[in-house]
Amino acid sequence: MLKKYIVSKDYHASRFDRWFKHNIRNIPQSLIEKLLRKKNIKINNKKVKTSYRVQFNDVVEIYGLDKLKDNQKKSNIKYKPTEKEKTYYDEFTLENNENFIVINKPVGIPVQGGTKSFKNIIDILKDTKYFNSSKPFIVHRLDKETSGVMIIAKNREYAQLFTSLFRIRKIHKTYLAITHGQFDKKIKLLKNDLITYEKNKKIVQKAITYVRVLKSNNLYSLLELKPITGRKHQLRKQLHFIGHPVVGDDKYFLKIEKNKNKNLMLHAYRIKFMLNNIKFNYEAKYSIFFEKFLNKNLKS
Repeated sequence: MLKKYIVSKDYHASRFDRWFKHNIRNIPQSLIEKLLRKKNIKINNKKVKTSYRVQFNDVVEIYGLDKLKDNQKKSNIKYKPTEKEKTYYDEFTLENNENFIVINKPVGIPVQGGTKSFKNIIDILKDTKYFNSSKPFIVHRLDKETSGVMIIAKNREYAQLFTSLFRIRKIHKTYLAITHGQFDKKIKLLKNDLITYEKNKKIVQKAITYVRVLKSNNLYSLLELKPITGRKHQLRKQLHFIGHPVVGDDKYFLKIEKNKNKNLMLHAYRIKFMLNNIKFNYEAKYSIFFEKFLNKNLKS
């Protein structure tokens, strides 16, 4: 069955995947991408990507949504946090105001649910005191195993505002990473092409990151990383490419250096931006796992 939808003015310039989850169904990202690849979804009779920015009055055509109901019941089940989990994020909250919240995301929990995960930050936070009269809007992501500072909007206006600021690179993020090997202090910039494939089509994207060595020895290095672009797994891919993969990375690693450490040593340390001529600067303390590894292997 074919269904048609018109994009309202409220969602103008929003990413298509966010529009879909807010207006059609909150299904895993992978399923939305699959529907797009198979051309079950078209916008203005054209194939688009999940990152497409919908426009006011865009015509969205969706085929086979009725079949998705029976096959994806589990995807619609929301995680119900325990009473303890509802107060768990109090100690990880860096900012809470009427428009957005800033948290120090813990290790090991995804931002939102998917085919491989059920428990997630969004479903937990929406049932807390921070979102009594609103709902959480994702404006950027961190990998499941990456800890650190993260912004979550409380209304559509600020969600679109933060999305715009990220797009024009007015929000500045700083990461800390512990990598394998002694990093060359002369390297100040990582700039290369990241290659991905979508339906056998090669996609090349520029990736730029500033890097500074904070500590180093023959085995490991502590790096400060400031990404300019925001590609998927950018930091992990770039560091792997030059032979210094992040400790604990089970996806991008060198065979001779596959580490037994189960925790990814990558932490979003700081985020800075300006709103209404006011500067905002938030720093998040790294996890106990990160601290223990650092103290054991990279003492001052």
